[in-house]
Amino acid sequence: MVECNDVKCAIHGNLKVRGNIFTGTVKSAKAEKTVVVERKLTHYLPKYERYQKGRSRIYAYNPKCIDAKEGEVVKVGETRKLSKTKSFVVLEKSGEKE
Repeated sequence: MVECNDVKCAIHGNLKVRGNIFTGTVKSAKAEKTVVVERKLTHYLPKYERYQKGRSRIYAYNPKCIDAKEGEVVKVGETRKLSKTKSFVVLEKSGEKE
């Protein structure tokens, strides 16, 4: 386990998680301390009596103690704005890859 003294870490730092909590797959982990999490959505359309598939991509802060990689399933939680595009933080990873 990596020792974490990151202020923006939700587990070891003093960052409060409030609001929505999502589960999704990490699509990109190329940027430093940032991951792109994609979640799949289904929406029912009563007119056609069918479901519409969609997806949503979320930029999330990736602390060193979690260090999520591409393909892993992670849980992200909403926080205050951390940068221009990030307002989510990775809380845990399931370890399973898709």
